[in-house]
Amino acid sequence: MRYSPLITDLYELTMLAGYLEEDMHETPAVFDLFYRQNPFKGGYAVFAGLDTALSYLENLAFTADELAYIQSLGIFRPPFIDFLRNFRFNGRVTAPPEGSVVFAREPLLTVEGTLAEAQFAETALLNIINFQTLVATKASRITHLAGEAKVIEFGLRRAHGPDGGISVARAAYIGGARSTSNVMAGKLFGIPVRGTHAHSWIMAFPDELTAFRKYAEVFPDGCILLVDTYDTLKSGVPHAITVARELRARGHELVGIRLDSGDLAYLSREARRMLDQAGFPNAKILASNEIDEYVIESILSEGGKVDMYGVGTKLATCMGEGGGALGGVYKLVRIGSEPKLKVTSDLSKATLPDRKRLLRAIASDGSFLMDIITLADETVMPGETVFNPANPLQHTTIPPDAHLEELRAVVMDKGKRITCGYPPLDQMADRCAEQLSALPQGCLRFINPHIYKVSISRRLHELRIRLMEEVRRDTETQ
Repeated sequence: MRYSPLITDLYELTMLAGYLEEDMHETPAVFDLFYRQNPFKGGYAVFAGLDTALSYLENLAFTADELAYIQSLGIFRPPFIDFLRNFRFNGRVTAPPEGSVVFAREPLLTVEGTLAEAQFAETALLNIINFQTLVATKASRITHLAGEAKVIEFGLRRAHGPDGGISVARAAYIGGARSTSNVMAGKLFGIPVRGTHAHSWIMAFPDELTAFRKYAEVFPDGCILLVDTYDTLKSGVPHAITVARELRARGHELVGIRLDSGDLAYLSREARRMLDQAGFPNAKILASNEIDEYVIESILSEGGKVDMYGVGTKLATCMGEGGGALGGVYKLVRIGSEPKLKVTSDLSKATLPDRKRLLRAIASDGSFLMDIITLADETVMPGETVFNPANPLQHTTIPPDAHLEELRAVVMDKGKRITCGYPPLDQMADRCAEQLSALPQGCLRFINPHIYKVSISRRLHELRIRLMEEVRRDTETQ
């Protein structure tokens, strides 16, 4: 799928035009993409969207029609339009694998290239990474709580447009929802597609039992019946059992039923009892209707008997406290040979300058202990002192028995991907599940989660303090 370079904020174009006028457009530059607060007031995020982002960068070019539109705006000079005609991304990108568990303030993408090409990528990269990372994180919270129950992504009709629906299905799969109702996502990404039928199917026939029978005739080996159109326990489940018996007599089995309204914990318990007593213990119960991690938690606490969850609106729109948007930012950290940082009165918003490495301290049992951000040419060892990036007075030591693992790698160089192929979504989803299981106890808690330590090395800490002091002196002398 091609992302037009016009999917950008106007100020990216005006800055490019300004850099060209000032002969700065070919100055080497480095930008970091990161976020400042974990989404949903949780303890982590799941990195997603990299493949989409790399595809955007690899195919970045303006068509004649797009150039004509930019020219029609009447705010750019002809030399700038000529410059855009041959504009490409020829830079380098460093990133963790998709499905990695990441944390606030860590550099996710680092983009290096000319000032023009690295700057222009800002809007599209933020659009892609912010949204897919947010959805993957939401999906991971839902699927983690669902446990052995399967989660199906049902969010297309409530997603933010067709493009948003595609991104939701992809990112939700990485987060653990390993099937979708979205047929196009199935085609594009190889995601298994699942679905039942709507209430309108039932209402289109003279009665519920007839509707069930007709659906079972068409799909005898994939029959899941929606049982809450009229009365779930008095008609829906009994009629489903009748059809299940008729299917079995013809050599088929009812796959299950779907509950889409009412008290899902109570209804699922009663439906399970009725199905079991009728001789259908393997018939699955699918619950839908405004499902999220909090609803699942409630269903489980009340003894609900749900085998599958269809999760739509609240996943596709990332509803929930601390959701809605990831809030990722894209900041200049080096230009030419000079490291740069953004300084504010709030130290927690001050950026981390220069090229960097991202390391993870891992215990002998594979559990994660802490992450450390260092300068690119810096080596740190277990036992060394590291600092809290939000509070320089707080420091700790890297556990002496920890193994340090590099979290990121160069994934694109000279505008081309490092590898021809790209890992399948299954591998990304497996990585997500494995890394979630390695987090410290409490990181997956919804309320007051454990705060995972992200620290900066001594040299990075000292560089940051020095640059902040230089900015302060320069400001005072102006």
